[in-house]
Amino acid sequence: MATAGVIAALAGTGILAGVGSAAAAAPAATSTVARSHQDVAKAAEPRGKIVANGGLWVRQEATTTSKRLNLLPQGAVVALQCKKVGQTVDGNKLWYRLGAGKPGWVAARYVQNLSAVPYCK
Repeated sequence: MATAGVIAALAGTGILAGVGSAAAAAPAATSTVARSHQDVAKAAEPRGKIVANGGLWVRQEATTTSKRLNLLPQGAVVALQCKKVGQTVDGNKLWYRLGAGKPGWVAARYVQNLSAVPYCK
């Protein structure tokens, strides 16, 4: 009877994922590990707060003449992947590439750094 209790307890943890080999459980464990690494990477990205009155346009490139992709509202906190030199906006020549898998660039002039942002490679 003790063996049945151990098997029942292990089954609840996912260790006994199937009657076959342990290899059947490996893909689920691998994808879970991969997802948690992605979540950690996203959480570790620098962040910035949009301070532009009326919001800030996300641009396709680091210039005010490139295509508008999205408008971020004032006060929004966004993930930032990296920064690079682009068109000068009100005396600031830096632009931030959005993080968290979002496309586009925002003028650093209108983003308050909440953490250090590395230069793009």
